[in-house]
Amino acid sequence: MLPGPRIFLVSDRTGITLEGLVRTLLSQFEGFAEEPLVRPFIDSAEKIDRVVEEIDRQAGAGGVAPIVFCSIADPVLRARLRGADARVFDIFDTFLPALGEALGLSSSSRVGQTHGMGRQGDYDRRVEALNFALSFDDGSRLKGLEQAQLILVGVSRSGKTPTCLYLAMQYRIFAANYPLTEDDFLQGSLPPALRPWRDRLFGLSIAPERLHRIREERRADSAYASLQHCRKEVSAAEALFQAEGIPFLDSTSLSIEELAVAILHRAGLHRPA
Repeated sequence: MLPGPRIFLVSDRTGITLEGLVRTLLSQFEGFAEEPLVRPFIDSAEKIDRVVEEIDRQAGAGGVAPIVFCSIADPVLRARLRGADARVFDIFDTFLPALGEALGLSSSSRVGQTHGMGRQGDYDRRVEALNFALSFDDGSRLKGLEQAQLILVGVSRSGKTPTCLYLAMQYRIFAANYPLTEDDFLQGSLPPALRPWRDRLFGLSIAPERLHRIREERRADSAYASLQHCRKEVSAAEALFQAEGIPFLDSTSLSIEELAVAILHRAGLHRPA
């Protein structure tokens, strides 16, 4: 099988939004595993010319025209990029004309509107939410827990920390997390520190086999990582969730992004206005 075309992602900012979109599109084509080449902060004529040269070199060396996805706000720079020896998919040219017509407005062509600081209040809230998630990670702090909008509970390594951080970064949610331990399972009820905040609790479960593999990477051949111990903990955690009426999700096959959205939906939480 001949190699597929190289894919370039060219953006005048970080390229994060463009990369997420392109990866979603590429996921629909089984067998294509080429890693996109991200070229961020392409915001001047000199930079766009260097990228065009790189794309043209790739076209000459590979024998297959590269594919370029572009999210550059400046129409002059976009026009220069379209001169490359490649198939160019211009996100702005694809959507802005029709969207402007539907809105009855003209686009501003300003750079950095998606991942810039934006409204100062939103930025400050995001920083505060991240600091909160880090301060209240893994049950390390209990004083001030009343500020939490959400408290994730579950066994160690079930995905609580990355989910809290994602909720803070993307949705500005104040999320804490608390690990359930052997003592909690022996007692058969919620830890005293969590009882006042029962309505803010949300549980995470995970397949024991997956948990076993994750823990083996951290503490290989330990009792903590054994499959038998993982099965026992997961079973006890789910029994506790059911007994206490705590909603929970299985994190095994969900990405952090999917998990965060599902939790927000189930918990009835929304991004602060």
